[in-house]
Amino acid sequence: MLYYVFPFLSWFKGYDAGKFRIDLLAGITVALVLIPQSMAYAQLAGLPAYYGLYAAFLPPMVAALFGSSRQLATGPVAVVSLMSAASLAPLATAGSTEFIAYSIVLAFTVGVFQFSLGVLRLGLVVNFLSHPVVNGFTNAAAIIIATSQLSKFFGVDVNEATHHYETMIRVCRAALDYTHVPTLCYGIGAVLIMVVLRKIDRRIPNVLVAVVVTTLLSYFTGFNKDVQVDISAFNAAGLKEKVDQFNSIIETTKSLGVERKTLGGKIDEEVAAQKGRGHGGKSIELITLESQVQILTAKMDEQKEHFNTLRADLRLMKFEGVKNDKGYTFFSKGSVPAGTSSDGNVWRLKVGNSPLTLAKMKVVGGGAVVGQIPKGLPAFTVPALSVKSFFKLLPTAVIISLLGFMEAIAIAKAMAAKTGQKIDPNQELIGQGLANMIGSVGSSYSVSGSFSRSAVNLQAGAVSGISSVVTSFVVVLTLLFFTPLLYHLPQAVLAAIIMMAVIGLINIKGFQHAWKAQWYDGAISILSFMITLYFAPHLDKGIMVGVVLSMSVFLYKSMRPVVASLSLNEENVLTCAEHYRLKGCRHIAVVRFDGALFFANASYLDEQVLKFRTDRPDLRYVLLDARGINDMDASGEEALAMLCKGMHSAGLGFAMCGIKGQVVAVMDRTGLTHQIGRENIYADSKSAVAAITKKVHEGTDLPQAGCEDCPLTKYLPSDK
Repeated sequence: MLYYVFPFLSWFKGYDAGKFRIDLLAGITVALVLIPQSMAYAQLAGLPAYYGLYAAFLPPMVAALFGSSRQLATGPVAVVSLMSAASLAPLATAGSTEFIAYSIVLAFTVGVFQFSLGVLRLGLVVNFLSHPVVNGFTNAAAIIIATSQLSKFFGVDVNEATHHYETMIRVCRAALDYTHVPTLCYGIGAVLIMVVLRKIDRRIPNVLVAVVVTTLLSYFTGFNKDVQVDISAFNAAGLKEKVDQFNSIIETTKSLGVERKTLGGKIDEEVAAQKGRGHGGKSIELITLESQVQILTAKMDEQKEHFNTLRADLRLMKFEGVKNDKGYTFFSKGSVPAGTSSDGNVWRLKVGNSPLTLAKMKVVGGGAVVGQIPKGLPAFTVPALSVKSFFKLLPTAVIISLLGFMEAIAIAKAMAAKTGQKIDPNQELIGQGLANMIGSVGSSYSVSGSFSRSAVNLQAGAVSGISSVVTSFVVVLTLLFFTPLLYHLPQAVLAAIIMMAVIGLINIKGFQHAWKAQWYDGAISILSFMITLYFAPHLDKGIMVGVVLSMSVFLYKSMRPVVASLSLNEENVLTCAEHYRLKGCRHIAVVRFDGALFFANASYLDEQVLKFRTDRPDLRYVLLDARGINDMDASGEEALAMLCKGMHSAGLGFAMCGIKGQVVAVMDRTGLTHQIGRENIYADSKSAVAAITKKVHEGTDLPQAGCEDCPLTKYLPSDK
């Protein structure tokens, strides 16, 4: 029990200083990959980069301490980060305080669900996500993740569209309008560094080398050229009016949101009051309040449309800077006065979702960098999880939990196949759940097991989860002392890190494999892929459609299981007559039913037996080979009883063989055994065929003449 509650205690059996040195080096190696990756994934999740470091602080250690795998490296991963951002986009603006709070609460909700599944030993629930669905979703997610980084590669900002492919069209248009060449060079350069070093030796920390090289270049070449100036420094017609209008729209939208929130509270109060009065329908007051909310929502949507249009116009504006004693004066591109020379840079306004301060207008003349990272550890607070927010986030949390766990357990099992370690899926769920729950207390967003970092951990020779504990301590040291070193890290390099990481998720052979196994599995995989791509960033739709299709196929196959007519082959073995093109007996039908006999398919057995009766007018006996029936409910028992009764009424014999214990128990309890007759129940098909053949030809009006070529008698011993 002690090892079950505290699985990490098993690490120390036979542990010595030599193994600790190996774990220490492995932990440091993983941390060197984790730190830049986590910052990149945080931005993919719609959060500031340093929240990736918060997610890399507690989760790796907690997951290792309470999980079952000794080499699984937990932390921010691409797919979970994308899912988190996509699911929270309708609730708040990415990067805002409210969005950050939702991300942390979502992590806690994911942890609660995973932990509950683990404690209740329900790890098998993950089987609802079939491999074809996961393959289709993962391939689509990899493409979505990679293309979502193109804006950082080209150094452009665009408004998010309803669908991801529409956003990518906007990125391409913006890139054609203007691409910041140094930013593109940094991104391509980082990719080349990682690819070349990976080919030279996979043990080289290629991600870390790319980060160090590009950060040093960024620092010494002045890659980032952001300045803050007063609006009076711009010599551009109509700019101040646009900025004033931009700020006004934000304030109007904010006030409308506050008003809508107030009305929402009144609606809740009115609904509660109606319940207290026992009022069944809607009151006039409630209808009025709901109408007002709809009007406010329409006004907010209209304001949002104006906001997006105006923000796009401001982002497209380009300026030339002229340096003077007071700093800079900015002119619209191509309008610099004669006799005055610009500094050669193209300057653009940095416009986000917040109001623009007229006295401190941020102007970008270079590339984007990570910037200031708060020094020190995150604040430790329990996420404010209300019942309302819990149920609002639960559907998304369930999908993230199952996807994250599937990724983690698949990685853990793959590594266990090499190390010989035993993996407990339920214990792994507990570890992942606690990692998300405790991690959220330290401002972490949703995390899972990472394939790339786990591979690094395994290649480094990690012996136990102490390597993950070391990784967490290295992240702590980074947060406490080394965050200033990351200021000049180019955003394009973080984009390159993400793109390189998700390339490994693309698996075209997975579609081919699924199609070869069963064509409908291949079709489900392709449909899941296409739907996920089309509806992105609403990724849940691809998974839900895939799950529904998989369950539909399962139910269809359960409703129409294989009902085969058997015949003896040359090796004296009963096999499917249709599949092997064997001749059947005219007088005896040996029928095998493959699957549980329950309410959904009970009538199907009777339909198939009736078909055999129709095809064989000389039929005298039906033998049901029950080896494939592993369970039977009341409907199945009733169908079997009716089948037996129908055979007897038609003057035909009915027998069963190879009945399993659990089915026999049902038949004994209901009296079906007595109805069929114990003399008509046989232990195996061979003895049943021999006895029935004898019954058919002895004591009946059926002569044996003309049956010499019957397969059921031809290959039986002569004494049978």
